[in-house]
Amino acid sequence: MLLHAHSGLRYLILLAGFAALVYAIVGLVTGAPYRKPMRTLATIFASSLHLQVLLGLALLFSDRFYPALIGHIFLMILAAVVAQVVPSIMRRRADDQRTYLPHVISIAVALGLIWTGIASIGRGLFTMSGAG
Repeated sequence: MLLHAHSGLRYLILLAGFAALVYAIVGLVTGAPYRKPMRTLATIFASSLHLQVLLGLALLFSDRFYPALIGHIFLMILAAVVAQVVPSIMRRRADDQRTYLPHVISIAVALGLIWTGIASIGRGLFTMSGAG
């Protein structure tokens, strides 16, 4: 059950990341003023990654360990950290100092780390099996 929850949550994380990335890119390209939905989308993306890390750790302690998991765990924790840094910084900045570019960079890097982390255990981004 934990494996299915952990594997299925990936799709919601990818959807949240894609939505946040598109919103940030549109805001950056159009020069729109920074708005609360950006912070909300980025926070949802980061929070869902934190939940995924917790599910992954629970799965790790309840199932068998294999060496490929070392890279997977490292990359996924790094993705969660990268996704969290920018919303935390933007929350502390004055309204006129908030911009979309840091969100574009951090979300793109986090999504890349997620993709690499999933591939490190022999799975494809959108597949449920090891056939990848």
